[in-house]
Amino acid sequence: MATPPDDLAGWLRGLPKAEVHVHLEGSLEPALVRAAAREAGRRDVEAAAAGMADAVESGGTAFPDPAAFLAFVDASCGVVGSEPQLEAAAYGVARRAADAGVRYVDLIVNPTHWPQWRGRLGRFLIALDRGFSMAAADGFPPVGLCISLDRSQTAEEAIELVHWIVEEGHPRVVALSVDGDEAATGRTGPRLATAFARARAGGLRCCAHAGESSGPEGVRDAIAYLGAERVDHGIRAIEDPELVHLLAAEGIPLDVCPTSNVRLGVTSSLAAHPVDALRRAGVRVSLNTDDPVPLATSLDDEYHRCAATFGWSMEALGAVARTSIESSFADPGLRQDLLRDLDRYLRLSGEADARAG
Repeated sequence: MATPPDDLAGWLRGLPKAEVHVHLEGSLEPALVRAAAREAGRRDVEAAAAGMADAVESGGTAFPDPAAFLAFVDASCGVVGSEPQLEAAAYGVARRAADAGVRYVDLIVNPTHWPQWRGRLGRFLIALDRGFSMAAADGFPPVGLCISLDRSQTAEEAIELVHWIVEEGHPRVVALSVDGDEAATGRTGPRLATAFARARAGGLRCCAHAGESSGPEGVRDAIAYLGAERVDHGIRAIEDPELVHLLAAEGIPLDVCPTSNVRLGVTSSLAAHPVDALRRAGVRVSLNTDDPVPLATSLDDEYHRCAATFGWSMEALGAVARTSIESSFADPGLRQDLLRDLDRYLRLSGEADARAG
């Protein structure tokens, strides 16, 4: 197996890859939040954003537990009320992705976190689309939107939102997702199954958060009831050997976010994280950031940390990148281009390694 090069950080930044599990809500830059909070007269949110920025700058986190984290995310989104602010948020997502060597992004957006845009979701999408289009014109990677339900929504609310998404038919929207605290809401697969079936019938792809605060049963429900083509997190599948076998046999990818899981207390440390055990068991895994700004991470950082912790070779890192591209909801033509770029990158890296040896 080829060992990673001496300049691992540079090699990982150049590695063609996609990111398929990242939230707009966790991608708002502190300066944007502070300005929006100041404009909205929310000094508390402005101070919270400043505190988060200071904590991130010092290499730590401002959140003692998941509840504090979610409260900050909701407060940040709650002050964003203008289209220029949304355009800037969208542009920032693509710019941050480019800095990490990401070539395509599936971005999760949950409308329930954006109270100032209730009843104005059409304008919400238009503003985001403008921001992504401006970023693409500047050479930053393309972004698809995965509109997410919240687990606390009723079946009727979920179906109403999906019906609107399908009828709107915005080309930027590629998938339906679901997120929210599994431990607090309990089993939601059966309740949301009809909404996901409607989404599939309307041509949308499907993914779902599961197996983070829930156990393996959440992953099973995401597959059986929601038709999830990939599972966001999903790491507690490791507790059920039969489920691990199913995921490997069916090729269902897990969109894993190691730093998020550690910093929010899902796992005790990166060394204890099951991503490597799942990969070695034949489960297809991709690496992702989840909420990169408040959790102080980037996608190339995720690859670097896992390579250092688990001793992943270039082949292993390339396989993870391949899964990220293959499981993305990018246009098929773009997906094939990215896979060709990845193959070429790995081939040239292998040839360089052989010459050095």
